[in-house]
Amino acid sequence: MRRSTERILTTHTGSLPRPKDLTRLYALRARGETVDPAEVARAGLDAVQWIVPKQREVGIDVGNNGEQQRDSFFLYLKERLSGLGGSWERPSRADVDRYPEFKRIWNEQYAAKTQVSALSRLPKAIDAVDYVGDAAIEAECRHFETVLAHNPDAFVEPFMSAPSPGILATAIKNEHYDTEAAYLAALGAAVRHEYEAIVRHGFVLQVDAPDLALERHITFKDKPLPVFLDFVAQVVATINDALANVPRDRVRLHVCWGNSESPHDRDVPLGEILPILQRAEVGGFVLPFANPRHAHEYKLFAELPLADDQVLVAGVIDTLTNFVEHPEVVADRIENVARTVGDPTRVLAGTDCGFDTSAGWGRVAEDVVWAKLTSLRDGARIASERLFKP
Repeated sequence: MRRSTERILTTHTGSLPRPKDLTRLYALRARGETVDPAEVARAGLDAVQWIVPKQREVGIDVGNNGEQQRDSFFLYLKERLSGLGGSWERPSRADVDRYPEFKRIWNEQYAAKTQVSALSRLPKAIDAVDYVGDAAIEAECRHFETVLAHNPDAFVEPFMSAPSPGILATAIKNEHYDTEAAYLAALGAAVRHEYEAIVRHGFVLQVDAPDLALERHITFKDKPLPVFLDFVAQVVATINDALANVPRDRVRLHVCWGNSESPHDRDVPLGEILPILQRAEVGGFVLPFANPRHAHEYKLFAELPLADDQVLVAGVIDTLTNFVEHPEVVADRIENVARTVGDPTRVLAGTDCGFDTSAGWGRVAEDVVWAKLTSLRDGARIASERLFKP
C-alpha cells in the first residue's frame, strides 16, 4: 500500500456516480422487472471505461473501477452466493425514528428516486450460504486490468472493494443458521474468495465495513452498548480469518456510520469502537472526518495511535452535501490529521464514504462530485506544500 512519501496522495472510498442508463437498469432489476443481462453487462463494462480516466482527470491518485459493475457495495453479492431467498426490510434507524417530521421527508425523498434500495427487498439466508464460483470476481478484475492497461498513468495505485461479512450478516436476514457466529463464519468464508481474488490481481483491497459503526443505530439500537461491541469484535475476528492469506499491507478497512443525510445523533462514538477496530489485521483505516458529527474524532489517534506499519485515509470531503469544500478547508483538515498522526507520509486524503453506495442512492449531483474531488486534489496540494516543505 502506497504511502504519501513526497506529497499527500488522494483517494476515495469506492462508489462513484453511475451513468443514468446503468442506474435505471439496476433499479429495474432490483424491482424484479425483466432486464436483459447482456445489456446490463455491456453498460457496466462501458461505465468502467468512462470512470477510470474521469478519476485521473480530477486528480485521484489511488482509484478504482467506481463499482460500476455492481448495483450496490454489498448487494451485488446476491448473484455470487447460494442459499438466499425471500425478502425483508431493514429496521428503521434510531436517529431517523427520533424525528417524525424528518422521517416523513426522508421517506418521501427516497420513494421518489430511481434507485437500488439498501433498506427494502433485501434477501434472506434460507439455506447454507456458499460462494458459487470465482467467475464473476475474476471477470470484474480482468476488465479493470484491461481498462488500466489502456490508461497506464491513471493511478499511482489501484484498489477494489469488497464488503465485510458483518454488513452481509445484518442486511441479509439469517433464517438458516443456529447462531450468529455460524452465520458470520459462513459469510466470512464466502467473502474470502473476493478478498483473495482482488489482491491476487494486484489491487489493494478495501474491506467495506460500515456495520462496525452503523449497526449501533440499526440492528443494535435497542440493545446495550456492550452487546454491540461484542458484535464488532466478532466481525473483526471473522474479517481476520477471511484475510488469512492476504498480506496485511494490501488491505485497508473502511468504517463509517452509514451514507445517509440524517441526524446521526445516535451514532456510536469512534472512541468506543476504535480499540476493537485496531485488532484488524490491516495496513490502514479509511474513516470519515469531514461530516459534522465525526469531524473531531481524528484526535483519538493521539491517544490510540496507528500501528507502525499502518496508514490513515482521512475523509476530508463530505459525500452527502452539494457544498464544494474550499481547497483551504480541505488542506486544514489534512494538516490536522497529519499533525495528530505525527507523520504526513502515513496520511492519505479521501472522502467520508462513497458517492453512490447503491445505484441511485447518492445525494450529490454528478457534476458536483467531480468538483468536490477536484477540490480534494487542490487541497492536498496545498497541504503537501506545507507538510513536505524542506
